[in-house]
Amino acid sequence: MQPVSVIATVLNEVDEIGRLVSSLMSQIPPPSEVVIVDGGSTDGTWERLLDEARVHPNLVPIRDESCNLKRCPGPISRGRNVAIAAASSQIVACADAGCTYAPDWLARLTAPIAAGAAEYALGGACLDPVDPTVWDLASAHFFGVKLSPSAPTKSCTARSMAFTKQLWQRIGGFPESFFYGEDTLFDLEARRVTRPAFVERAKALYRPQYTFRSACRQLASYAISDGVLGVRAARLYRNAARCLVQLIALLSPLWALAFAHRYRSAEWWSLLPLAAVLAIEAWFAFHPDWRMLLRYCPRALLARFLFSILVPWIVAVNRLRGALGAKFPPNRQNA
Repeated sequence: MQPVSVIATVLNEVDEIGRLVSSLMSQIPPPSEVVIVDGGSTDGTWERLLDEARVHPNLVPIRDESCNLKRCPGPISRGRNVAIAAASSQIVACADAGCTYAPDWLARLTAPIAAGAAEYALGGACLDPVDPTVWDLASAHFFGVKLSPSAPTKSCTARSMAFTKQLWQRIGGFPESFFYGEDTLFDLEARRVTRPAFVERAKALYRPQYTFRSACRQLASYAISDGVLGVRAARLYRNAARCLVQLIALLSPLWALAFAHRYRSAEWWSLLPLAAVLAIEAWFAFHPDWRMLLRYCPRALLARFLFSILVPWIVAVNRLRGALGAKFPPNRQNA
């Protein structure tokens, strides 16, 4: 196997860094090095990294406080670029502090690149099966996160992404002018020059631990970033159309009540649009993974349905906010 460098960025991730390092060091075969850039943590993350580096000689910790929202508009991108520039291998894999990785993740993800069949590979993400919250399960589909490691995916996420260092150089690295959406922009640039390989069973195991509020806020943040970046316009149109249809369905019974004295059958017929919308929303909510959702937690079915109904409003409103000049909201580490 060709040498592979794994890179990640962290900032105030003391509760997650041990799990990340442990899973990366357990890869079979192991990476030639794991380069982790700390953007100036104050919670003990850096000290924990130094401790881990004493145990693992192939762990390369770098502290660079320019990889912080206080000094750079795109600290995550800058951290990745610093790590990739320091990496010694010509094949680079990206990992994330909120995730862990199966022992065969790296070998699977980089196999197409090592074989010369691709310059760019995507593995996707699935929910970590260890103690997910109800809202992790409810929101996963809408964040492109699968419930099964074997589920097919063609989504882009830097939680599980690999490429040649030459490709990274050719497209100018990760864009350091943007806080959110940097992996989307990198993906768009990469796909302009090469075709990605979508690798099966190479997903990051993601553990967001969402509440209802935090899941909504995260979705809003991604939508704002789409608006600021001016990408995925089709997503805005699709969700705006869903909002309009929902609104018409809700207003139909009110219209029927207003004209009930003239049309006795109006009340019954007015419920048909609402019934149709509920059926469509049920399809949006459950068609990709309802069996897995039921297996995980039957209570999550209702939460998924509620979240599905709210998604078009959260996406459409915040996508417009971003397009009209809303700023990127900071994440909890950079707040």
